[in-house]
This record gives sequence, C-alpha cells and structure tokens, in this order.
Amino acid sequence: MSWHSQVPRSAVDSSGQTWKIHRVWPDRTVGDYILEVVAPGQAGVRGGVLCGGAFELLPTDDPGLPSLRAEARRGELVSYRPHLRAVVRTDAGYIKVFPPGGAIVPAQRCAETELLLAPGTFTAPRVLRNSPDVIVFSVVPGQPLGDLADDTAGLSDEEFDRLWERWQGAWTTQVTSSAGHAALAALPVHSPEAEVADLRRWVNRWLRHYNDIQEAASQRATLTARAEDVMRNLLRTSPDPLVWAHGDLHDKQILADGASPLGLLDFDDTAQAEAALDLANLDVHLELSARIPCISPDRYMAAHTRIIAAAEDLHVSPDRFHAYSDGVWLRLACSPFPNRSARALAVLGERAAHIPLTSGYEPAPVQLRKRG
Repeated sequence: MSWHSQVPRSAVDSSGQTWKIHRVWPDRTVGDYILEVVAPGQAGVRGGVLCGGAFELLPTDDPGLPSLRAEARRGELVSYRPHLRAVVRTDAGYIKVFPPGGAIVPAQRCAETELLLAPGTFTAPRVLRNSPDVIVFSVVPGQPLGDLADDTAGLSDEEFDRLWERWQGAWTTQVTSSAGHAALAALPVHSPEAEVADLRRWVNRWLRHYNDIQEAASQRATLTARAEDVMRNLLRTSPDPLVWAHGDLHDKQILADGASPLGLLDFDDTAQAEAALDLANLDVHLELSARIPCISPDRYMAAHTRIIAAAEDLHVSPDRFHAYSDGVWLRLACSPFPNRSARALAVLGERAAHIPLTSGYEPAPVQLRKRG
C-alpha cells in the first residue's frame, strides 16, 4: 500500500531555506495543505502552505489570527496551525491565540475544569489574562511523561513505573470525584454518535484529497472498509456512563515534577464522555511511540499496564475500550503521510483479525520492535 505522497517531508522556500514539515492539515481545496514547519538552527515554528505542490512560507501576519503578531513578540512560537490556533512560549507562561471570539469557550472550559479538579490530583495552569481571542496561562513545572519515557531521560524503569502508578491513582480519583459535581453538567456531551461524526469527517477529508490518486487505490479501499467497521463498533454496544473527560489526553499533556502532583494541560476539549475516550487515546499514542519505535517495549508495557488498571478501576467495558482504541487508530490512518497511514491501517488489520478474550482489554498481541 505504498504510494508517493503529495506532502513531502521537507520543502524549500523562495530564499533557499529548507524547512522540515512538522505537521500537516488538508486544506479546503483538494491537493492543498496547511503546514507547520521547522528549520535547523531556528527557534520555534512557522506556518506554510502547499498549493498545487508549490511550497510557500507564510508571513508572520495571519489574517485569521489578528492577535498573533503582537503576542508573538512576547516569546517563541512553539505550536501553530495557521488561521486556527497558535501557542507562544514566554518566560512567564504560555499564550494561546485563537481567531476573533475563539477564546471565549476555551476560557469557560478552563474555569469549569478548575472547579472540577479534585485536590491533590493534578496541577493545572492558571489563567493569567484572557480576551475574546487570547488566553495567557501560567507555567506548570515539570517534564512531559512522553519525554521521560526515553531511556536517555535518566529515569530507571522502576521510577518510570512509579510515575505511571501515580498517574493511575490521580486519574481514577479525579474521574470518580467529579461524578455528580454541578460543574460537570455545564460541559458538552461527547457521545458515541459525536465520536462517529468526528471520525467520518476525518475519513471524508482524506478521501477528498486522495480519491483521484491511482496509486492510493488499495490504501483507499482498505481505509474505507476499516472505517465502516470502526464506526459500526462504536455504536454496536451500549455506552458506558458519562464521566469527566479531558478530551485530548496523551503523554505530552501530563507533566511530572518530583514529588509534586502531576501537571495536566490543555482543557479546550474537556467534556462529558465515556472514560474509554481518554484512556484509549492515551494508550494508542503510547503504543504508536513503541511501534515507531521511540520508547522501549518494556516502558510501553509499564505505562499500558497502568492505563488498563485505571480502566478496570473505572469499570470501563472492554468492548468500549476496544471501540475507542480503534477510533484513534482510524484517525492516525487518515494521515497525509502514506507510511504513517499504512502503519495505522496495518494495526487496525491486526486488531480486526484477532478474536478478543471474553472479558480482556487486549484486542491483539502488540508486535513491538526493539530500538537500534
């Protein structure tokens, strides 16, 4: 299922500077893409576009984010989806820039999360300043658990496991303690139907951009078939009860700083949802890191074991965990990079071919490669 991508791994601007394409999003026009790019020796990130195969570096003025120019002067641009969202890192904190009016709802979510976080579970950033299109957050000390998974981070396997044990305890306490809280009812509901609608948008966007590429025909057919199975399974079994959900939980959002409570970042997507939504997303992103491989199989299994323990603590149905996990792999299969898409489709194939045990969380044996 290999084919030549419309999106290269790097591109050269009009001055001759080479930029590595860090992240990519399909644009409205078929064959056009919005990019986040980085260059060796240059701090921060920039925005770019790929139109008809031609790369263009975007100017720092973004008409979709009119506040970005002034806010970017305060620090370093570290995350940027042109026209939609940007994050600037400063000595005092982080500045998140939205389109006009776009910060209102995220600011509300931050305020609701502050009410919902149980004492001693997680440390969240404080809102220092906000306007209709800008939110300024305080710094939460610590390193992401995703970075600490690397063998060069200086943690022993035992210390790494203890970090995830702490996460398990904090997560189950947080989700359990928020049940029945008045602020929970103010959050939007992310139902299985909403998850399916979101997945369908991802798949349709991929199909629009690759429908006419003959070399992608095999991958396109496989993606379409897998997508129907995944979406059907999300609606096939009864959902678990709705609980507090982060909405975009992965190991870069969780910070560790000594013996202090773990940090937790980014509550833009917090909602009422099944507990499997967060746990599956966290687990799949860790498994992807192990398959690439960026982390060792042993460290993946240490974290994975704690995630499954949290699922058991929260009485998550294995069927629901499997269904949401498949949904995450389907999103990954919608990557514009063929190798990444093929890898995720291969995992979905492994999972589909495996007959789960009657009540286990493991849908298939995970085939991980040793690094080096």
